[in-house]
Amino acid sequence: MDNQSPFNAIPPVPLALVLLIAGVELVFSAAESGFVGGPSGIGWRAGAMQDYAFAPAVVEQVFGAGDFGVDMLRRFVSYIFIHYSFTHTLWACVLLLALGKFVGEAYRPVPFVILFFGSAIFGALVYGLFSPRNVGLVGAYPGIYGLIGAYTYMMWLTLGRMGENQYRAFTLIGILMGLMLVWSMIFGATPIWIAEATGFVIGLALAPLVAPGGWQQFLSRVRQR
Repeated sequence: MDNQSPFNAIPPVPLALVLLIAGVELVFSAAESGFVGGPSGIGWRAGAMQDYAFAPAVVEQVFGAGDFGVDMLRRFVSYIFIHYSFTHTLWACVLLLALGKFVGEAYRPVPFVILFFGSAIFGALVYGLFSPRNVGLVGAYPGIYGLIGAYTYMMWLTLGRMGENQYRAFTLIGILMGLMLVWSMIFGATPIWIAEATGFVIGLALAPLVAPGGWQQFLSRVRQR
């Protein structure tokens, strides 16, 4: 009988990200349930959002006021590990495990890190520049959408080799965008979609560059032109 842990099938980088995200949520959920932190534990999540979430005001403070301090710059990354609720975290972990396995098996650890965090950072930046409201941004979803962009690129190549319609590679992002539209119609729209859509575009753009041999192929095409 094969008793191998199912976690062994997940590449180490996405698994580490999921464990870190889940660990943070475990602390918040335990505090809100009264298991740790006492009465003050109820406010730990709100306090973390205050200290580590991203918001359009961060872009104004960094690029407008020239504040390049750690407190401002860390928010481009730290927001990834904080979520609104247990359910918000659960879906992020499920998607990260699924996409992390697929993309992580095709990309080495460093390119995977570039894909995930590059998408998250640029997603936050574009969100900060174009969001019509100063709504806080938290959650791993912009980075996850970057992995969806990489997945789309991989499917594009696979469908091309099979001689099938390559535009089918965009089926997943099309379904997700449709679900987002329905969600916004029912519960009201928020500008968070700007970060997620940007994450997808960045992931799609980075995927061919950080793929094995991708950067060399890119430089070769540039030289030929």
